[in-house]
Amino acid sequence: MNEWKRFTREPKIAYFSMEIGLSNEIPTYSGGLGVLAGDTIKSAADLKLPMVAVTLASRQGYFRQEIDPNGWQREHPRQWRPEELTERLPAKILVTLEERDVKVQAWLYCVKSPTGGEVPVLFLDTDIPGNDEQDRRITDQLYGGDSACRFKQEIVLGIGGARILEALRFTIRKYHMNEGHASLLTLELLNRYRRPLEDTWDERASWDTRRVMDQCVFTTHTPVEAGHDRFPYPLVQKTLGEIVPLTLLQELGGKEELNMTLLALNLSRYVNGVAKKHGEISKALFPGFEIHAITNGIHPFTWASLYFMDVYDRYLPGWANEPELLVRVDNIPDGEIWEAHCGAKAYLFQYIAETTGEVFDPEVLTIGFARRAAAYKRGDMIFSDLQRLLHIAQGKVQLVFGGKAHPKDTEGKEMIQHILQEIHALKGKIKAVYLENYNIDVASRLIPGVDLWLNNPLRPLEASGTSGMKAALNGVPNFSVLDGWWIEGHIEGVTGWSIGPPPADSILSENRGEEDADDLYKKLESVILPLYYQDRPGWIRVMKNAIGKNAYYFNTHVMMRRYVTEAYLR
Repeated sequence: MNEWKRFTREPKIAYFSMEIGLSNEIPTYSGGLGVLAGDTIKSAADLKLPMVAVTLASRQGYFRQEIDPNGWQREHPRQWRPEELTERLPAKILVTLEERDVKVQAWLYCVKSPTGGEVPVLFLDTDIPGNDEQDRRITDQLYGGDSACRFKQEIVLGIGGARILEALRFTIRKYHMNEGHASLLTLELLNRYRRPLEDTWDERASWDTRRVMDQCVFTTHTPVEAGHDRFPYPLVQKTLGEIVPLTLLQELGGKEELNMTLLALNLSRYVNGVAKKHGEISKALFPGFEIHAITNGIHPFTWASLYFMDVYDRYLPGWANEPELLVRVDNIPDGEIWEAHCGAKAYLFQYIAETTGEVFDPEVLTIGFARRAAAYKRGDMIFSDLQRLLHIAQGKVQLVFGGKAHPKDTEGKEMIQHILQEIHALKGKIKAVYLENYNIDVASRLIPGVDLWLNNPLRPLEASGTSGMKAALNGVPNFSVLDGWWIEGHIEGVTGWSIGPPPADSILSENRGEEDADDLYKKLESVILPLYYQDRPGWIRVMKNAIGKNAYYFNTHVMMRRYVTEAYLR
């Protein structure tokens, strides 16, 4: 029962994330941010790093996606019971919301690695007898409710998370905030480290901001100003009260409204973006702050298909915990690479047949596009000119789509509907499907099973992106706009292909839709299709380069080693 106490014996890095995607059984993630958090924790366990993770229980999950006959996304709760998969910890703490005391408890889940490493994950929960009914629902739904509910969730995560760690007697070396959702933990630390007034010259000096900064690491993922969480001060004061003086909070979090990113920036010693380009954009968004860049990664063992695992185990033993060994991919015969890919492709096609009734041809080049359905990701760009697409691709290309739109993102839902309309318009000419309810399990089938991974966001809005890294690990080349991680991973014709112009000084208003679509069609027709159909050894060479030049580096083992040396040990 008290097995959890062993985790408190040495100082820990406390990793806070609003969402964490560990498996489909625990649906506490919406997309890339949560899956990255899950991969981070898995690599920390593999590397035996002293870490504890803190998140919300989100009992109703994000949602289960259903596409209705009109192509419109419908959302249904995706419930899970922490009682069945985790251990309830003995400590409870209080947070004050709207002058009410709200109890918070934690559920423990252990991420265990074959290396013997373990990382405890604490799922915070307000569904406790004695709490008001409205307060019991705070931690029910990931990103659910209005801005008042969202702010309460962030109070539970940041302040409640810091308090529960203290109540459980964890010693914390650093607090790592994965996005600004947890930045209220800095206010808890300010109160904890406050100097007595008699030891200082003035009230302002009693707040030990330097000590808080020394303990905090902040990773920002959002490359646009509007994407950062902001809350009006009347809501903040009504909900939170005056945990620190309003004048101090305005100094740290913004004069007009509480900007959670700005709060974290002002109270963190180390700050980073999630790709080199994103680091540059973040510096421009928040001038005056020192912002570094650590490019995101993926957890190798989680995202390699069973077919590639078998090949890697035979030719590159130890690859899962030492992914840099993938650089030796040339030791693997071409035939074995192709056979592993064909296995992954057949596995995907079986799933497509079972869920959609469509029978795909294993000989036809299959392009995949699956990620959060948001307007800037331009999931329908390949349909920009249907006649041109038919001329180039009829009988030569198959398309697989997937992805959820946020329940309140009407534009994202309209994009899904448009993709489905185009799929219907192409029926009998180009085989295409939209796979419902994209999640970790669907991704693990879809990504390794296509021949080419498509990504065409509006630059520079892709902070990093990790789906293309998952593709590369499975020998699937990227065909992508030069944004996010692909700027660093792209070598034209070697690791994959670019779409559109190089990443010069991109500005947020820039929309090269026609230029990008034209380049997509040109390269598909003149470079990609001829290579796939007429030069199989050449195609396999690109597959191997994707593994040996991309996957060996763009993984969470490399990423976590950088966090340790650049952020945690500072």
